[in-house]
Amino acid sequence: MAAAALRIAVLLSGSGTSLENLFEEIDAGRLRAEVVAVIASKKDAYGLERARRRGVPAFAVPRREHPDVGAFNDAIHAILSEHEPELVTLLGFLSPFETRARYDGRTLNVHPALIPAFCGKGMYGHRVHEAVLEAGVKLTGATVHFVDAEYDRGPIVLQEAVPVQEDDTPATLAERVQAAERRLVPEAIRLFAQSRLSIEGRRVRIRA
Repeated sequence: MAAAALRIAVLLSGSGTSLENLFEEIDAGRLRAEVVAVIASKKDAYGLERARRRGVPAFAVPRREHPDVGAFNDAIHAILSEHEPELVTLLGFLSPFETRARYDGRTLNVHPALIPAFCGKGMYGHRVHEAVLEAGVKLTGATVHFVDAEYDRGPIVLQEAVPVQEDDTPATLAERVQAAERRLVPEAIRLFAQSRLSIEGRRVRIRA
């Protein structure tokens, strides 16, 4: 009997292009998964509309409406408890998510650079690409990693390098990095669903 589809919750803050890519991978049969809930840290995040169009439960948990990070995460975890995801994915989520032991080793984040470069608190979205161009580096890329208690520090699952072109702007660089993200995220989820990832200290081993 075929294994059941992996139950995924998606946390986002913006337009939800990575969420849409996930839907397309599932629709094409390349990923055996089901998005069971989408949670946004902003009321106007377009990713909520993408979820609702597909009949996926969608929730806004605005960060600014909660007095502190703990209360914000209380609200998120209450929703997750109702929908029981096997994996939580942070796809353009700009607020801190606390795994709270329950989701240790079951939470993936995508970051638009090659961690540990150009990462940490305040480094997100176009800020990352602006910093890359200002530093004059020749390579950047995308990273999928497990989430721990610090921003962008968890064990790395997959990375893909993206060359920086002489005439790049933050927008053109972002476009190519996002293309890498669209390849990496589904692959990382596939590996997780196949139980092929094991965390050993700071390293992630990928079993054949």
